Amino acid sequence: MAENSLEEMMQAEMPAPTLTMDPFKAEAPAAEAAAAPAAAAAAPASPAITLELPKSAPEAAASATDVAEQQLSAEELKMVEDFAAQIDITDSNAVMTYGASTQQKMADFSDKALASVRTKDMGEVGALLTGVVGELKGFNEEEKGIKGFFKKQTNKVEMLKSKYDKAEVNINKIVAALEEHETRLMKDAALMDKMYDMNLVYFKELTMYIIAGKKKLAEAEGTVLPQLQEKARQTGLAEDAQAAKDYQDMCERFSKKLTDLELTRVVAMQTAPQIRMIQSNDMQMVDKIRSTVVNTIPLWKSQMVIALGIQNATEAAKAQRAVTDVTNQILQKNAEALKIATIETEKEAQRGIVDIETLNKTNQNLISTFDEVMRIQSEGREKRAAAEAEMARMEAELKNKLLEVRGIKK
Repeated sequence: MAENSLEEMMQAEMPAPTLTMDPFKAEAPAAEAAAAPAAAAAAPASPAITLELPKSAPEAAASATDVAEQQLSAEELKMVEDFAAQIDITDSNAVMTYGASTQQKMADFSDKALASVRTKDMGEVGALLTGVVGELKGFNEEEKGIKGFFKKQTNKVEMLKSKYDKAEVNINKIVAALEEHETRLMKDAALMDKMYDMNLVYFKELTMYIIAGKKKLAEAEGTVLPQLQEKARQTGLAEDAQAAKDYQDMCERFSKKLTDLELTRVVAMQTAPQIRMIQSNDMQMVDKIRSTVVNTIPLWKSQMVIALGIQNATEAAKAQRAVTDVTNQILQKNAEALKIATIETEKEAQRGIVDIETLNKTNQNLISTFDEVMRIQSEGREKRAAAEAEMARMEAELKNKLLEVRGIKK
């Protein structure tokens, strides 16, 4: 159901950009209805909008709004001027829903596209291609070891034929599924073209909303707000000051709304290359599937014929090579083991009970121990002599101090 709904929307004729102050009404205002036919006649089915900034110095210095205006036709600029005159910044509901129609259309479009994509498991294509590779590899796999060797000699040609028949049945099933996915991917690529065109229409509508809103905001902040502020200064009335403050807050709120629309516009701009990238990926996968069907499978079948033709000639050579390899490996391993055992035995036989290195190390440790003991004893004697001299000095110093104290008392 979601995919059919998306296809019906894609098959419909591309709408021209429209502007409305009430996105929830079924009919547009009279002024919009009068301007819409002229805009629809002038706008192409899929508007061509360049996303690059002008290269010359004067144009590069222009504001973003001026650049956006250069992308609009005369009829669309007239629509923007007329629509800007209808904007009422003091209408909170109008400010809240400003540009909501385009945002809602983008949301609905994204929901339908997402619902369509979620019904498809594109990972299955990769699994199918992997299945082809698995079947081809499984066909070439052989049993290992002695059991496999004698089993292959019984009737290798018949075994190959049996493997071929089994692999062919599985591959034919996989090819049928791949061709079904190929058709779906080509259909998706065509839908992506429609998605790209609709995204351009939404991009232009958002651009027109932003230009009209900025014109109105510039008028409000440049003319109406200064008049209210001047009136408040002249009268000094609290209600006039509050009115100026309220209008300033309304301008700020409307400015934030325009920023939200600009963010949505950036998303629409980023969506365009994303659509093309997805479309390119789909077409690459179509090419891969087609190459597998028309090249890989026939090539595999032709190689099967060659494999059957050369099998009998290679069996004897493989058997002889296997026997020779095993014999050489046994001889080499035994020779290496004998060499290692002989060398190790001779080393142990020539080794003494105690190594000279061990005796030398022990002797050096004893000499070092004696030297360290002598050094410690010498240091101890020096410290004791110093301690005795220090204690004698302290005793004399204490006696002198006591004599001084007694002299003072007398």
